[in-house]
Amino acid sequence: MKYKIAMLPGDGIGKDVMEAAQLVLNALELDAEYIYGDIGWEFWRKEGNPLPERTIELLKETDCALFGAITSKPKKEAEEELPPHLRGKVEYFSPIVKLRQIFDLYANVRPCKAYEGNPLNYRDNIDIVIFRENTQGLYSGVEFRPVPDEVRNVLEKYNPNMEKFKDVPNDEMAISLRIFTREGCRRIIRKAFEYAKEHNRKSVTVVEKPNVIRETSGMMIEEARKIAEEYPDIEYGEANIDAMAMWLIKNPERYDILVSSNMFGDIISDLAAQLVGGLGFACGGNIGDDYAIFEPVHGSAPKYAGKYVVNPIAMLRSVKMMLDWLGEKKLAEKLENGIARTIKEGKVRTYDMGGNATTLEMAEEVIRNMD
Repeated sequence: MKYKIAMLPGDGIGKDVMEAAQLVLNALELDAEYIYGDIGWEFWRKEGNPLPERTIELLKETDCALFGAITSKPKKEAEEELPPHLRGKVEYFSPIVKLRQIFDLYANVRPCKAYEGNPLNYRDNIDIVIFRENTQGLYSGVEFRPVPDEVRNVLEKYNPNMEKFKDVPNDEMAISLRIFTREGCRRIIRKAFEYAKEHNRKSVTVVEKPNVIRETSGMMIEEARKIAEEYPDIEYGEANIDAMAMWLIKNPERYDILVSSNMFGDIISDLAAQLVGGLGFACGGNIGDDYAIFEPVHGSAPKYAGKYVVNPIAMLRSVKMMLDWLGEKKLAEKLENGIARTIKEGKVRTYDMGGNATTLEMAEEVIRNMD
C-alpha cells in the first residue's frame, strides 16, 4: 500500500530533524509519497497565518503527518513582526494546537523510555507512556481579557467565589476556562486502557487534582473509575498532579501508563522526558480516530537552526510511532532496533550526549544499525 504522508518541517531545528527523518524513511524504503507543507512563523510573518488553508487541505488528502517544530512569541511581539498592512487585523495562534482541534486529535501519546547506554538517563529502568487529553481543558482557547460585562455578570450570578474579585476592573482581569466533557474524559481514559491491554502493560494511573479542582478533575476521576472496572487485569491508580511530580523523581520505575488532562499532561510528560535524557529523546503522537500527526516534543531552538547539531532521536522515535500507527510493525521494529543499538554502543553522539556528531551523522548511524 502506498501512503501519502504530509511533511511539515516548520521552524528552526524542525527543518534539521525533518531532514534526518527523511533519510531514515528513505532507508526503510517505506512505500510512501512525501508531500511537504507550509506551516510556522515564516508564514505568519508573510501572510498573517501560521497555518495556511492550503496546508489544512493538504493534510486532508494524506494518511498522516510528520511535524517538526514551531516558533511562537507573545502577542505583542508576534504583531510587531507582521507586515504593516496586517497589524491589528489578525491574531497569532498555535498551529499545532489548531491542528489538534481541526482533526480532533484528542490523544497526545508520549512514550518516555530509558535506553540502555544513554548517559543522560535518570534511571535505567524507566518505561512510561503518558496519555494527555489533547483538545479540551485549559488549552481549549476559551479566554477573556478584558472580561466582558456579560461574562462577568453570569459568573457573579452563579458562583459566590467571584465576590472576592468584585473590586477588580474588567480590564485588569483575565479568565481562562478549563472545560471538560464526559466524552472527552471517557475517550482519553479508554485509549490509555486499550493501549495497556494491547501492549501487556500492568497499570494505568490517572493524574489530576480532584480535591481542589472538584468539578473538572472530579469528572475525570468519576469516568476513570467506571472504565477501570471493565479492565480487571489492569491495576488502576489515582494521583494528584503535585504529588506525581514528586513521585516521578523519587520512583519513576513504579509507573507504567499515566493519563491526564491537557495542561497537567503537558507538564508531567516534559518531566518524564527529562528522566530519560531530555527533549532530544521525547517523541509524541497527536492521535484521533481517523488521523494522526507525529512530532518531537522539543521546540524550534532558533539559535541552533541550520547548524545540524541537535539530537534527532526524538524525531526518529516519532517516525517509529508513525510506522506503528500505520501498521508497519516490522519497519517500526527495525527502526527501534537501530535507535537502541546506536544509543547503547555510543560510538556516535550529538552534543547533548557528550559527543560532537551532527544531526545527520546520528541519523546515518541509526540507519547502519538498523541492519
